[in-house]
Parts: sequence; C-alpha cells; structure tokens
Amino acid sequence: MITQLHPPLSAVTCVVASRNRRADLLASLPRHEAHVVLVDNASTDGTVEAVRAAHPAVTVVPLDRNAGAVARTLGTARAGTRYVAFTDDDSWWAPGDLARAVQIMDAHPRLGLLSARILVDSEEELDPVCAEMAASPLGTEPDLPGPSLLGFVACAALVRTEAFTAAGGFDPVVRFPGEEERLALDLAAAGWGLSYVDSVTVHHHPSTSRDAPTTRQAGIWRSRVLTALMRYPLRDLAGQLVRAARAGGPGRRGLAGALPRVPAALRRRRVLPRHVMAGVRALAR
Repeated sequence: MITQLHPPLSAVTCVVASRNRRADLLASLPRHEAHVVLVDNASTDGTVEAVRAAHPAVTVVPLDRNAGAVARTLGTARAGTRYVAFTDDDSWWAPGDLARAVQIMDAHPRLGLLSARILVDSEEELDPVCAEMAASPLGTEPDLPGPSLLGFVACAALVRTEAFTAAGGFDPVVRFPGEEERLALDLAAAGWGLSYVDSVTVHHHPSTSRDAPTTRQAGIWRSRVLTALMRYPLRDLAGQLVRAARAGGPGRRGLAGALPRVPAALRRRRVLPRHVMAGVRALAR
C-alpha cells in the first residue's frame, strides 16, 4: 500500500464496498495505488478486524446492515477527493493506469465518469461488455475521450465526485446488482459525459463467493424494472416490463422482486429528458 501519494493519485480515492469476502479483500487491497475507503456491508466473517490488522492505512467504515450499492455512496462521502474509483473487493487498476485515468479526467472537464477496459481472471480475457462499449452507437463526442455510454461496470469506473454526488450516488431502491444504469442516466441528464476509455485497464478476478448466475440475472432484471419505473416515459416503461416478462424465469423473478420496491421507485420518479431517452432507445436496438 502506498503511504505517500503525489498528483494525480492524491486526487483520487479507491472506494470498495464488500460483504463477507475477507480473503478476496486481503488479496486485492495491496494492489491499490491510492488511498482506500472500505465500506463493509455488515460482514460476519471477520472482515473488519482482519483488514484493520493487515492494512491499517485503509479507512474502514463498518455498517450494521447490508446497504448494497449505497455503501459506495457512503464511502464517497468519506473520500474527500475530486475523483473516486469504485474498485471492488475482487478488482484493481493496472499499475499506473489509475493515475493516467485521473489525468484523462482532468483533461476533459465535462467527463463525469470514465469506464476502463476490463481484463478477466489470470487469462486476462477482455470482458465482452468492453467490446459493446467500444462499439457504442452513441458515438464519440468531440469533448470526450472515448465512446459515449449510458451504462458502465462499477468495478471499472472512475467518477468525478462532484457529478456523482449531484446525481444522488447509488440509491436505496435499486441497491445491487444492476445499480449502474440509474446513475448513468442521471449523470447524462445533468449534462455530464460518460466514456469508455480502453487505454486504461482494470483487472477483475471474480470472487468465488458470489450468487448463482440465475440469481444474479433475476437481480439485474429487478434493477432494470425499478430503473424504468423511476426514469422511463410510460411507453418505454411498458416495453421494459414486457421484456422482463418474456425473459423467462429470471425476468419473472425480477418482476416479482421489484414489487415491494415499487412505491419507493414511484416516489423517486423523474422522467428523463428526450435526448437521453433517445440514447436509451438507440442502445436497445
């Protein structure tokens, strides 16, 4: 762990939200090249004590309940830096690339979020989502460093704290997984740019302690439905509900999982501007 930081690393904090992944954390924390704020989502495996003992320079924020992705919002409030990298307990930036990403953000003042290239596991295979982002039909705007996005992968994202905070951060309605879309849409609605930049890299070695694929897919569909409730015009909302219903078991479980949160989603409903919804529709084609 670096103890003395110099620009541009002094401008960024790595915020990690984790729950019951002590071994993953102890392996990944030494790889971070900036200060780390760890928000622990009420782990029961001794994570907090182990991290404090092994990595005393890490700021540990223990929660008494699982706050989901909101933990990242709480960590950002503790960071106190211009930028925050949402490194997960099983991901880290390639050596030197976090500093380069900060320099890219400094050079592009409208850039609210930078999404890095992701290499998966020790084989370092490119995450398929990166190819999708690189080929974004939204194109590359002249004042941004890469293709424009309306979504991202949180473990490979660097955000401008000002933009993230103004957009409300990650919210308690969507929680996790699939929490990125609502935030991306609100950043775009506020005029911030989001870009994929493949010249900087994040390594992701997915933890073995994770939900089954079908459970995760159901959670993603739940988040899609809740995001649509909060932000989509009625005709687009109806289309998302139909897609969920037609997505088989995970989609139907996602719809069922969304039901208890519908009142909270409707209280936060704010329909997106037309130009942002035009981008959503272009990506859905």
